[in-house]
Amino acid sequence: MRARALLRIVGPGLLVAATGVGAGDLATAAFTGNALGTAVLWAVVVGAALKLLLTEGLARWQLATGKTLLEGLLEVFGWPFRALFLAYLALWSFFVGAAVMSACGAASHALLPLFEDPEHDKLLYGALHSLVGALLVWRGGYALFERAMGLCVALMSFTVVGCALALGPSLTELASGMLVPRIPRFDDDGLGWTLALMGGVGGTLTILSYGYWIREEGREGGGEIPRMRLDLAVGYAVTALFGLSMVVIGSRVEASGSGVRLLVDLANALERELGSFARWSFLVGAWAAVASTVLGVWQAAPYFLADALRTPAQRAAGAPVDLRSRSYRLGLLAIAVLPTLGLLVDFRSLQRLTGQIGAAVMPALCLALLYLCGRRRTLGAHANHLVVNALLVLALGFFVWAVSQGIA
Repeated sequence: MRARALLRIVGPGLLVAATGVGAGDLATAAFTGNALGTAVLWAVVVGAALKLLLTEGLARWQLATGKTLLEGLLEVFGWPFRALFLAYLALWSFFVGAAVMSACGAASHALLPLFEDPEHDKLLYGALHSLVGALLVWRGGYALFERAMGLCVALMSFTVVGCALALGPSLTELASGMLVPRIPRFDDDGLGWTLALMGGVGGTLTILSYGYWIREEGREGGGEIPRMRLDLAVGYAVTALFGLSMVVIGSRVEASGSGVRLLVDLANALERELGSFARWSFLVGAWAAVASTVLGVWQAAPYFLADALRTPAQRAAGAPVDLRSRSYRLGLLAIAVLPTLGLLVDFRSLQRLTGQIGAAVMPALCLALLYLCGRRRTLGAHANHLVVNALLVLALGFFVWAVSQGIA
Protein backbone atom coordinates (compact mmCIF):
# COMPACT_ATOMS: atom_id res chain seq x y z
CA MET A 1 0.00 0.00 0.00
CA ARG A 2 2.88 2.38 0.77
CA ALA A 3 4.46 1.70 -2.63
CA ARG A 4 1.14 2.32 -4.35
CA ALA A 5 0.66 5.57 -2.41
CA LEU A 6 4.15 6.73 -3.41
CA LEU A 7 3.45 5.98 -7.06
CA ARG A 8 0.29 8.10 -6.81
CA ILE A 9 2.42 10.98 -5.55
CA VAL A 10 5.21 10.72 -8.13
CA GLY A 11 3.04 10.00 -11.17
CA PRO A 12 3.22 13.41 -12.92
CA GLY A 13 6.93 13.69 -12.05
CA LEU A 14 7.63 10.41 -13.81
CA LEU A 15 5.66 11.70 -16.80
CA VAL A 16 8.07 14.67 -16.90
CA ALA A 17 11.01 12.24 -16.77
CA ALA A 18 9.63 10.05 -19.52
CA THR A 19 8.91 13.04 -21.75
CA GLY A 20 12.20 14.83 -21.11
CA VAL A 21 14.26 11.66 -21.54
CA GLY A 22 14.40 10.66 -25.16
CA ALA A 23 15.76 12.39 -28.21
CA GLY A 24 17.82 14.85 -26.17
CA ASP A 25 19.14 12.48 -23.52
CA LEU A 26 19.54 9.46 -25.77
CA ALA A 27 21.18 10.79 -28.93
CA THR A 28 22.74 14.02 -27.69
CA ALA A 29 24.16 12.38 -24.55
CA ALA A 30 25.59 9.51 -26.60
CA PHE A 31 27.12 11.90 -29.14
CA THR A 32 28.54 14.06 -26.34
CA GLY A 33 29.90 11.04 -24.48
CA ASN A 34 31.65 9.89 -27.66
CA ALA A 35 33.10 13.35 -28.27
CA LEU A 36 33.94 14.56 -24.76
CA GLY A 37 33.84 11.54 -22.45
CA THR A 38 32.63 11.54 -18.85
CA ALA A 39 34.22 14.93 -18.12
CA VAL A 40 30.86 16.57 -18.90
CA LEU A 41 28.71 14.49 -16.54
CA TRP A 42 28.33 17.66 -14.47
CA ALA A 43 26.31 19.17 -17.35
CA VAL A 44 23.69 16.42 -16.94
CA VAL A 45 23.41 17.16 -13.20
CA VAL A 46 23.23 20.92 -13.77
CA GLY A 47 20.70 20.51 -16.58
CA ALA A 48 18.42 18.33 -14.45
CA ALA A 49 18.78 20.66 -11.43
CA LEU A 50 17.92 23.68 -13.57
CA LYS A 51 14.80 21.99 -14.97
CA LEU A 52 13.81 21.00 -11.42
CA LEU A 53 14.18 24.62 -10.30
CA LEU A 54 12.06 25.90 -13.18
CA THR A 55 9.38 23.22 -12.96
CA GLU A 56 9.03 23.69 -9.20
CA GLY A 57 8.55 27.42 -9.75
CA LEU A 58 5.85 27.07 -12.38
CA ALA A 59 4.04 24.38 -10.36
CA ARG A 60 4.24 26.51 -7.18
CA TRP A 61 2.77 29.45 -9.11
CA GLN A 62 -0.09 27.29 -10.37
CA LEU A 63 -0.90 25.69 -7.02
CA ALA A 64 -0.81 29.07 -5.25
CA THR A 65 -2.88 30.98 -7.84
CA GLY A 66 -4.97 28.32 -9.60
CA LYS A 67 -3.57 29.45 -12.98
CA THR A 68 -1.00 27.84 -15.25
CA LEU A 69 2.16 29.81 -15.92
CA LEU A 70 0.98 30.43 -19.47
CA GLU A 71 -2.33 31.80 -18.18
CA GLY A 72 -0.44 34.15 -15.84
CA LEU A 73 1.78 35.47 -18.62
CA LEU A 74 -1.20 35.98 -20.93
CA GLU A 75 -2.95 37.98 -18.22
CA VAL A 76 0.04 40.23 -17.68
CA PHE A 77 1.35 40.72 -21.24
CA GLY A 78 -1.75 40.10 -23.39
CA TRP A 79 -1.78 39.53 -27.13
CA PRO A 80 1.90 40.46 -27.86
CA PHE A 81 3.00 37.59 -25.63
CA ARG A 82 0.41 35.29 -27.23
CA ALA A 83 1.76 36.05 -30.73
CA LEU A 84 5.39 35.57 -29.65
CA PHE A 85 4.60 32.33 -27.81
CA LEU A 86 2.67 30.86 -30.73
CA ALA A 87 5.55 31.69 -33.11
CA TYR A 88 8.06 29.98 -30.83
CA LEU A 89 5.69 27.04 -30.28
CA ALA A 90 5.48 26.48 -34.05
CA LEU A 91 9.29 26.50 -34.39
CA TRP A 92 9.83 24.31 -31.33
CA SER A 93 7.11 21.82 -32.32
CA PHE A 94 8.55 21.34 -35.80
CA PHE A 95 12.14 20.71 -34.74
CA VAL A 96 11.36 18.74 -31.58
CA GLY A 97 8.72 16.71 -33.42
CA ALA A 98 11.18 15.91 -36.21
CA ALA A 99 13.91 15.05 -33.69
CA VAL A 100 11.82 12.58 -31.70
CA MET A 101 10.49 10.95 -34.89
CA SER A 102 14.06 10.64 -36.13
CA ALA A 103 15.17 9.14 -32.83
CA CYS A 104 12.29 6.63 -32.96
CA GLY A 105 13.32 5.68 -36.47
CA ALA A 106 16.93 5.19 -35.39
CA ALA A 107 16.00 3.07 -32.34
CA SER A 108 13.52 0.96 -34.32
CA HIS A 109 16.01 0.34 -37.14
CA ALA A 110 18.55 -0.86 -34.59
CA LEU A 111 15.94 -3.13 -32.97
CA LEU A 112 14.25 -4.48 -36.10
CA PRO A 113 15.81 -3.36 -39.42
CA LEU A 114 13.57 -3.59 -42.46
CA PHE A 115 15.83 -1.99 -45.07
CA GLU A 116 19.56 -2.19 -45.57
CA ASP A 117 19.75 1.61 -45.70
CA PRO A 118 19.04 2.92 -42.17
CA GLU A 119 17.79 6.23 -43.57
CA HIS A 120 14.83 4.42 -45.16
CA ASP A 121 13.95 2.82 -41.82
CA LYS A 122 14.28 6.19 -40.10
CA LEU A 123 11.66 7.67 -42.43
CA LEU A 124 9.24 4.73 -42.22
CA TYR A 125 9.50 4.05 -38.50
CA GLY A 126 9.53 7.74 -37.61
CA ALA A 127 6.29 8.41 -39.46
CA LEU A 128 4.70 5.23 -38.07
CA HIS A 129 5.51 6.16 -34.46
CA SER A 130 4.09 9.62 -35.03
CA LEU A 131 0.78 8.27 -36.29
CA VAL A 132 0.46 5.62 -33.57
CA GLY A 133 1.31 8.17 -30.88
CA ALA A 134 -1.29 10.60 -32.21
CA LEU A 135 -3.93 7.85 -32.28
CA LEU A 136 -3.22 6.83 -28.67
CA VAL A 137 -3.45 10.43 -27.47
CA TRP A 138 -6.60 11.10 -29.56
CA ARG A 139 -8.52 8.01 -28.46
CA GLY A 140 -6.99 7.08 -25.09
CA GLY A 141 -7.10 10.34 -23.16
CA TYR A 142 -4.99 11.06 -20.08
CA ALA A 143 -5.54 7.70 -18.33
CA LEU A 144 -4.13 5.57 -21.18
CA PHE A 145 -1.33 8.07 -21.69
CA GLU A 146 -0.28 7.78 -18.03
CA ARG A 147 -0.25 3.95 -18.10
CA ALA A 148 1.76 3.78 -21.33
CA MET A 149 4.30 6.27 -20.02
CA GLY A 150 4.73 4.33 -16.78
CA LEU A 151 5.63 1.20 -18.74
CA CYS A 152 8.16 3.14 -20.81
CA VAL A 153 9.81 4.60 -17.69
CA ALA A 154 10.27 1.12 -16.22
CA LEU A 155 11.74 -0.29 -19.43
CA MET A 156 14.17 2.53 -20.13
CA SER A 157 15.37 2.81 -16.52
CA PHE A 158 16.16 -0.84 -15.90
CA THR A 159 17.72 -1.57 -19.28
CA VAL A 160 19.83 1.49 -20.09
CA VAL A 161 20.97 2.16 -16.52
CA GLY A 162 21.77 -1.54 -16.16
CA CYS A 163 23.95 -1.48 -19.28
CA ALA A 164 25.86 1.56 -18.00
CA LEU A 165 26.53 -0.12 -14.64
CA ALA A 166 27.61 -3.34 -16.35
CA LEU A 167 30.34 -1.42 -18.21
CA GLY A 168 31.97 -0.85 -14.82
CA PRO A 169 32.87 2.85 -14.81
CA SER A 170 35.12 3.75 -11.89
CA LEU A 171 33.62 5.71 -9.02
CA THR A 172 36.56 8.14 -9.17
CA GLU A 173 35.88 8.87 -12.84
CA LEU A 174 32.15 9.38 -12.23
CA ALA A 175 32.71 11.61 -9.21
CA SER A 176 35.25 13.73 -11.08
CA GLY A 177 32.94 14.14 -14.08
CA MET A 178 29.97 15.15 -11.91
CA LEU A 179 31.72 17.38 -9.37
CA VAL A 180 34.46 19.15 -11.37
CA PRO A 181 32.97 21.31 -14.17
CA ARG A 182 35.18 21.33 -17.25
CA ILE A 183 34.64 21.28 -21.00
CA PRO A 184 37.13 19.36 -23.17
CA ARG A 185 37.77 20.74 -26.67
CA PHE A 186 36.36 24.12 -25.57
CA ASP A 187 37.76 25.97 -28.59
CA ASP A 188 36.49 23.33 -31.03
CA ASP A 189 32.91 22.10 -30.57
CA GLY A 190 33.04 21.14 -26.89
CA LEU A 191 31.02 24.12 -25.66
CA GLY A 192 28.27 23.56 -28.24
CA TRP A 193 27.85 19.91 -27.37
CA THR A 194 27.93 20.62 -23.63
CA LEU A 195 25.18 23.21 -23.93
CA ALA A 196 23.12 20.93 -26.17
CA LEU A 197 23.46 18.21 -23.53
CA MET A 198 22.39 20.60 -20.79
CA GLY A 199 19.47 21.89 -22.86
CA GLY A 200 18.25 18.40 -23.76
CA VAL A 201 18.33 16.89 -20.25
CA GLY A 202 14.83 16.83 -18.79
CA GLY A 203 13.04 18.49 -21.67
CA THR A 204 12.69 22.17 -22.47
CA LEU A 205 9.30 23.71 -23.25
CA THR A 206 7.72 20.40 -22.18
CA ILE A 207 8.31 21.29 -18.52
CA LEU A 208 5.22 23.50 -18.86
CA SER A 209 3.20 20.32 -19.30
CA TYR A 210 3.67 19.41 -15.63
CA GLY A 211 1.13 22.06 -14.67
CA TYR A 212 -1.48 20.53 -16.97
CA TRP A 213 -0.79 17.01 -15.70
CA ILE A 214 -1.21 17.90 -12.02
CA ARG A 215 -4.45 19.66 -12.96
CA GLU A 216 -5.62 16.43 -14.64
CA GLU A 217 -4.81 14.69 -11.33
CA GLY A 218 -6.99 17.18 -9.45
CA ARG A 219 -4.11 18.69 -7.46
CA GLU A 220 -4.98 22.22 -6.37
CA GLY A 221 -4.08 24.65 -3.61
CA GLY A 222 -0.92 25.58 -1.73
CA GLY A 223 -1.25 22.52 0.49
CA GLU A 224 -0.12 20.38 -2.47
CA ILE A 225 3.28 22.11 -2.74
CA PRO A 226 5.26 19.67 -0.48
CA ARG A 227 3.78 16.72 -2.39
CA MET A 228 4.68 18.41 -5.68
CA ARG A 229 8.29 18.89 -4.60
CA LEU A 230 8.69 15.21 -3.71
CA ASP A 231 7.10 14.27 -7.02
CA LEU A 232 9.50 16.45 -9.01
CA ALA A 233 12.57 15.37 -7.01
CA VAL A 234 11.93 11.73 -7.92
CA GLY A 235 11.15 12.58 -11.56
CA TYR A 236 14.30 14.60 -12.12
CA ALA A 237 16.45 12.06 -10.25
CA VAL A 238 15.30 9.49 -12.82
CA THR A 239 16.00 11.99 -15.59
CA ALA A 240 19.54 12.66 -14.37
CA LEU A 241 20.26 8.96 -13.87
CA PHE A 242 19.26 8.16 -17.43
CA GLY A 243 21.28 11.05 -18.87
CA LEU A 244 24.37 10.05 -16.88
CA SER A 245 23.99 6.46 -18.08
CA MET A 246 23.87 7.50 -21.73
CA VAL A 247 26.99 9.65 -21.42
CA VAL A 248 28.79 6.74 -19.72
CA ILE A 249 27.73 4.31 -22.46
CA GLY A 250 28.76 6.75 -25.19
CA SER A 251 32.17 7.24 -23.57
CA ARG A 252 32.94 3.60 -22.76
CA VAL A 253 32.25 1.82 -26.04
CA GLU A 254 33.81 2.37 -29.45
CA ALA A 255 31.06 3.50 -31.80
CA SER A 256 32.44 4.78 -35.09
CA GLY A 257 29.11 5.43 -36.76
CA SER A 258 27.32 8.73 -37.07
CA GLY A 259 23.72 9.67 -37.64
CA VAL A 260 21.23 6.82 -37.49
CA ARG A 261 24.07 4.28 -37.43
CA LEU A 262 25.22 5.45 -34.00
CA LEU A 263 22.58 3.48 -32.07
CA VAL A 264 23.36 0.34 -34.06
CA ASP A 265 27.07 0.76 -33.39
CA LEU A 266 26.48 1.39 -29.69
CA ALA A 267 24.35 -1.76 -29.44
CA ASN A 268 26.95 -3.82 -31.33
CA ALA A 269 29.73 -2.45 -29.13
CA LEU A 270 27.77 -3.37 -26.01
CA GLU A 271 27.35 -6.89 -27.39
CA ARG A 272 31.12 -7.20 -27.82
CA GLU A 273 31.71 -5.92 -24.29
CA LEU A 274 28.84 -7.58 -22.38
CA GLY A 275 27.11 -10.12 -24.63
CA SER A 276 23.92 -10.29 -26.69
CA PHE A 277 21.60 -9.76 -23.70
CA ALA A 278 23.13 -6.32 -23.12
CA ARG A 279 22.66 -5.47 -26.80
CA TRP A 280 18.95 -6.25 -26.77
CA SER A 281 18.43 -4.67 -23.36
CA PHE A 282 19.98 -1.42 -24.54
CA LEU A 283 17.92 -1.39 -27.72
CA VAL A 284 14.66 -2.03 -25.85
CA GLY A 285 15.48 0.72 -23.36
CA ALA A 286 16.48 3.14 -26.13
CA TRP A 287 13.24 2.47 -27.97
CA ALA A 288 11.17 2.93 -24.79
CA ALA A 289 12.89 6.26 -24.11
CA VAL A 290 12.18 7.76 -27.50
CA ALA A 291 8.69 6.24 -27.79
CA SER A 292 7.75 7.81 -24.44
CA THR A 293 8.99 11.16 -25.72
CA VAL A 294 6.70 10.90 -28.75
CA LEU A 295 3.74 10.22 -26.47
CA GLY A 296 4.71 12.99 -24.05
CA VAL A 297 5.36 15.69 -26.65
CA TRP A 298 2.32 14.71 -28.73
CA GLN A 299 0.16 14.96 -25.60
CA ALA A 300 1.74 18.16 -24.26
CA ALA A 301 2.27 20.42 -27.29
CA PRO A 302 -1.47 20.60 -28.15
CA TYR A 303 -2.08 21.63 -24.51
CA PHE A 304 0.07 24.71 -25.07
CA LEU A 305 -1.75 25.64 -28.27
CA ALA A 306 -5.22 25.09 -26.79
CA ASP A 307 -4.36 27.05 -23.63
CA ALA A 308 -2.91 29.96 -25.61
CA LEU A 309 -6.04 30.14 -27.78
CA ARG A 310 -8.56 29.98 -24.92
CA THR A 311 -10.68 33.05 -24.29
CA PRO A 312 -10.34 34.99 -20.99
CA ALA A 313 -13.71 33.59 -19.89
CA GLN A 314 -12.56 30.01 -20.48
CA ARG A 315 -9.33 30.62 -18.54
CA ALA A 316 -11.21 32.27 -15.69
CA ALA A 317 -13.32 29.12 -15.23
CA GLY A 318 -10.16 27.27 -14.13
CA ALA A 319 -11.14 24.01 -15.84
CA PRO A 320 -8.49 21.77 -17.47
CA VAL A 321 -7.88 22.17 -21.18
CA ASP A 322 -10.46 20.06 -23.03
CA LEU A 323 -8.63 17.25 -24.85
CA ARG A 324 -11.61 17.00 -27.21
CA SER A 325 -11.58 20.67 -28.16
CA ARG A 326 -10.97 21.69 -31.76
CA SER A 327 -7.77 23.60 -30.94
CA TYR A 328 -6.26 20.67 -29.00
CA ARG A 329 -6.97 18.16 -31.76
CA LEU A 330 -5.77 20.58 -34.44
CA GLY A 331 -2.50 20.91 -32.55
CA LEU A 332 -2.22 17.12 -32.26
CA LEU A 333 -2.73 16.64 -36.00
CA ALA A 334 -0.23 19.38 -36.81
CA ILE A 335 2.60 17.95 -34.69
CA ALA A 336 1.90 14.42 -35.93
CA VAL A 337 2.13 15.38 -39.61
CA LEU A 338 4.14 18.54 -40.31
CA PRO A 339 7.47 17.60 -38.61
CA THR A 340 7.77 14.51 -40.83
CA LEU A 341 9.46 16.87 -43.32
CA GLY A 342 12.29 17.20 -40.80
CA LEU A 343 13.07 13.47 -41.14
CA LEU A 344 15.06 14.41 -44.24
CA VAL A 345 17.53 16.39 -42.09
CA ASP A 346 20.74 14.72 -40.89
CA PHE A 347 20.03 12.93 -37.60
CA ARG A 348 23.10 14.18 -35.72
CA SER A 349 22.60 17.81 -36.76
CA LEU A 350 18.90 17.65 -35.89
CA GLN A 351 19.57 16.39 -32.36
CA ARG A 352 22.10 19.14 -31.66
CA LEU A 353 19.91 21.88 -33.14
CA THR A 354 16.94 20.71 -31.08
CA GLY A 355 18.92 20.84 -27.84
CA GLN A 356 20.09 24.36 -28.63
CA ILE A 357 16.58 25.57 -29.53
CA GLY A 358 15.39 24.16 -26.22
CA ALA A 359 18.20 25.86 -24.33
CA ALA A 360 17.17 29.19 -25.89
CA VAL A 361 13.78 29.11 -24.08
CA MET A 362 15.44 28.81 -20.66
CA PRO A 363 16.18 32.55 -20.22
CA ALA A 364 12.53 33.36 -20.93
CA LEU A 365 11.35 30.88 -18.30
CA CYS A 366 13.85 32.28 -15.79
CA LEU A 367 12.56 35.81 -16.38
CA ALA A 368 8.93 34.69 -16.13
CA LEU A 369 9.51 32.99 -12.79
CA LEU A 370 11.53 35.88 -11.41
CA TYR A 371 8.65 38.22 -12.22
CA LEU A 372 5.55 36.13 -11.49
CA CYS A 373 6.83 34.14 -8.52
CA GLY A 374 8.56 37.15 -6.99
CA ARG A 375 5.29 38.99 -6.34
CA ARG A 376 4.51 38.47 -2.63
CA ARG A 377 1.25 40.38 -2.99
CA THR A 378 0.01 37.58 -5.27
CA LEU A 379 1.73 34.47 -3.87
CA GLY A 380 2.25 35.47 -0.24
CA ALA A 381 4.32 32.85 1.61
CA HIS A 382 4.70 30.85 -1.63
CA ALA A 383 6.68 33.61 -3.39
CA ASN A 384 10.33 33.02 -4.31
CA HIS A 385 12.86 33.05 -1.50
CA LEU A 386 16.09 35.00 -1.89
CA VAL A 387 18.09 31.83 -2.64
CA VAL A 388 15.68 30.80 -5.41
CA ASN A 389 15.89 34.25 -6.97
CA ALA A 390 19.69 34.11 -6.83
CA LEU A 391 19.74 30.71 -8.57
CA LEU A 392 17.35 31.97 -11.25
CA VAL A 393 19.57 35.01 -11.85
CA LEU A 394 22.64 32.76 -12.17
CA ALA A 395 20.81 30.51 -14.63
CA LEU A 396 19.64 33.53 -16.60
CA GLY A 397 23.18 34.90 -16.76
CA PHE A 398 24.57 31.59 -18.01
CA PHE A 399 22.09 31.25 -20.84
CA VAL A 400 22.41 34.91 -21.86
CA TRP A 401 26.16 34.38 -22.08
CA ALA A 402 25.60 31.24 -24.15
CA VAL A 403 23.38 33.18 -26.56
CA SER A 404 26.03 35.91 -26.84
CA GLN A 405 28.53 33.25 -27.84
CA GLY A 406 26.24 32.09 -30.63
CA ILE A 407 25.70 28.70 -28.98
CA ALA A 408 21.98 28.88 -28.22
